[in-house]
Amino acid sequence: MQPQIEYLYIMKVKNSRIETLKMLISSKELGSQEEVLQALQNEGFSLTQATLSRDLKQLKVAKAASMNGKYVYVLPNETMYKRVHKHTTARDMLETPGFISLNFSGNMGVIKTRPGYASAIAYNIDNSHIPEILGTIAGDDTIFIVIKDGTHPNEIMESLGEIIPTILDE
Repeated sequence: MQPQIEYLYIMKVKNSRIETLKMLISSKELGSQEEVLQALQNEGFSLTQATLSRDLKQLKVAKAASMNGKYVYVLPNETMYKRVHKHTTARDMLETPGFISLNFSGNMGVIKTRPGYASAIAYNIDNSHIPEILGTIAGDDTIFIVIKDGTHPNEIMESLGEIIPTILDE
């Protein structure tokens, strides 16, 4: 392999491993590096304990007491990953879209997303300049939208379908 191509491949693998590591820490209660190594191996990553230590340090991972008193790895507060309790693989979680649901009440709408996705989706909505949407406010997993009076929810759904393709599946 040429040096440039080899470097790009190594960086792609590392970035994929780091993203998988974030999802694993946020979705499972992992209390030891051995448990983390095993979880990564189950996702298709084979690495040494030294590499894992460097990855954990890079991510600023800490240990904290969980609800049951067991000390587990946690990500710093500023990351978009929050602890989730579904038992799905990290790879599946990374491939799943962020949109969950949309509900209306009068000229307001509430979009539910996976944790960490709301601000990115709201940004895309705001920058699409949909005339029927006056504005959005995003939290971590919820977007509040204000809709022009007299606009039917189906119009909003169609307009948002350009930004959030899975919204039309609802």
